[in-house]
Amino acid sequence: MKKIKKAVRLYGHYVSISVRSAMQYKASFLLTAVGQFLVSFNVFLGILFMFKRFSAVEGFTYSQVLLCFSILLLEFSLAEMVARGFDMFPDMVRTGEFDRVLVRPQSEVLQVLGSEFELTRMGRMLQAVVMFVYGISAGGVSWDITKVLTIINMLVGGIVVFSAMFLIYAAFSFFTLEGLEFMNIFIDGAREYGKYPMGVYGKKILQITTFVIPYALVQYYPFLYLIGQETSRFFVFVPLLACWFMAPAWLLWRFGVRSYQSSGS
Repeated sequence: MKKIKKAVRLYGHYVSISVRSAMQYKASFLLTAVGQFLVSFNVFLGILFMFKRFSAVEGFTYSQVLLCFSILLLEFSLAEMVARGFDMFPDMVRTGEFDRVLVRPQSEVLQVLGSEFELTRMGRMLQAVVMFVYGISAGGVSWDITKVLTIINMLVGGIVVFSAMFLIYAAFSFFTLEGLEFMNIFIDGAREYGKYPMGVYGKKILQITTFVIPYALVQYYPFLYLIGQETSRFFVFVPLLACWFMAPAWLLWRFGVRSYQSSGS
């Protein structure tokens, strides 16, 4: 327990350093945050124009799609903010900075996490919150304690899944010394495909996002419970099942650490 408290305090110290550093350049921070908001706003416009032409997509209404997308975008933004260090990890390997990490007494994971805290992602989070508020007000969801718990579980499960993807991306860098761009298909691509419930893309995609990379567990199935298409309370806890994905990601990371040899930089 003492080790956990110490790690939390240390991570909080890392975060405070990143925040203070970002606030040294307030104009840059503000413009970057606004840019993040506008990028997400373009996606929102795409959904809006789609529903100007069609009243529903596979039976899902405009407000329901916005609610679905806003939750996944919030999951992604929170994971990216917290786990940004893994996204930048290839640079740490290539420059030899990871050599220094290994000789320090603290956990290498904690040090990598603390190396980068992307506060500017608040712009994207703001867009998600705006869409979420609209989706709640217009989505026709009959809210109760189980629906609120479903939202919380979706956020927890989604943050774990996206963080695991960032961890896998970082782990590959031990063997390639560069970030693998194809991983963006499964990270940024998931954010884009998440504009709509995963079920609209067909049975094969739904199976992949259920059993291989469990995005559907933190998006599609609990969302069906939110809008009343599923009534079993099992779907309230389905997002937590997605946390299994962190296990293979962690094992790949540990294998990479054990196999690591200095890049020679």
